[in-house]
Amino acid sequence: MVVQHNLTAMNSNRMLGITTGAQAKATEKLSSGYKINRAADDAAGLAISEKMRKQIRGLTQASANAQDGISAVQTAEGALTEVHDMLQRMNELAVKAANGTMSESDRAAIQSEVDQLVTEIDRVSNTTKFNETYLLKGSNGGTAGKLTYKLATAAMTAANSGITFDAKTGTASKAMATISNTTKVSTLATSATGAATITKIAGKSVKIGTITYYFVSNTTKDTTAAASATKLSVNAAVKAINESGNNTIRAFSSMDAMMAEIKHKYGEDIKTVTSYTEGSTVKLKFEAFADVNDAIDLSLHVGADSSDDNKIAMNIAQMSARGLGVNGLDLSGDNDKKATAAIDVIADALQKVSDQRATLGAIQNRLEHTIANLDNVVENTTAAESQIRDTDMATQMVTYSNNQILAQAGQAMLAQSNQSNQGVLSLLG
Repeated sequence: MVVQHNLTAMNSNRMLGITTGAQAKATEKLSSGYKINRAADDAAGLAISEKMRKQIRGLTQASANAQDGISAVQTAEGALTEVHDMLQRMNELAVKAANGTMSESDRAAIQSEVDQLVTEIDRVSNTTKFNETYLLKGSNGGTAGKLTYKLATAAMTAANSGITFDAKTGTASKAMATISNTTKVSTLATSATGAATITKIAGKSVKIGTITYYFVSNTTKDTTAAASATKLSVNAAVKAINESGNNTIRAFSSMDAMMAEIKHKYGEDIKTVTSYTEGSTVKLKFEAFADVNDAIDLSLHVGADSSDDNKIAMNIAQMSARGLGVNGLDLSGDNDKKATAAIDVIADALQKVSDQRATLGAIQNRLEHTIANLDNVVENTTAAESQIRDTDMATQMVTYSNNQILAQAGQAMLAQSNQSNQGVLSLLG
């Protein structure tokens, strides 16, 4: 018997340490749910698992990217649905105006609605966006949504209109002169006689190009006229001026009619004409049709890697009034020629919108299949990663229970081994 080295206790203590360590790892795996909690648990398995996690998270985001792409497509397609409806209404109006039973005033009323629809088509194109990206404005020099107004500016310059559009906003303004009962009708209509010589007009005037436009708000009788003399009414004064044969003057009894006439004359380049007051001055505001841009190119990343195979290109053409060719659409006149020609113009515009909507629909269907495939790959890769990294709870519980029994047995044996040297005392007694 020896007392310096209790080998039995040492062996029991060593085995208890091993069991305690194994039990601690089993507890960690059970509490975390992972059988790989550190590289030392399974170095190769950890490396494989992390690569799979990269793929899983990348593909999950790619699926979200594709869903965002569908949302953008639906936004653009929804806007084009309304454009389609407006074009269909314009076609209906053009067919109506082409009928020989329509009078010139009837076609003027139809033209008024068509002008509003064309303006709205252009507004839809300029304002439709998804996540701050304009979808229907096209791209100018690689910049999405950037508009230029070179064509309208050149046309206004060539016509010597005196209208200069702002290069960024495409707007221009022009002040109107005030007529304060100082101008006689006979001064403007030199061939007029009788009441025209004693009738003075009040209102506003503006010169655009070679034509001066007059808005006659009211008329008064010249103070030098005889008491029995009768002045012209506003409509009669306007008629006298317009029938005088002077092609450099046009008169109107309403501001709206005057602005519509200006819009009609420069319809291919001027989108809207409105009036506003700045201080005591009445001004006309002109808004131009923008130039036609290139199609916008949206690249959707639908994969976990950086290869070009994981890119889906989506091109959307500019769907503005000029882009569709309906800017300056003219159905007016005393015959059906312009209205008949407009039917073909609208048909071409309808075809352009149909082609773009068909393209968007095809892309949406493709993206739906892309999402289904990505989600399937994510599911299967997750299952594979789970086999490598996740704890098999049943198997681990068996190991934990076994180590628990061994730990209890080891503790008992260590206690007995520590007591075995006590027998030496009996020899010393």
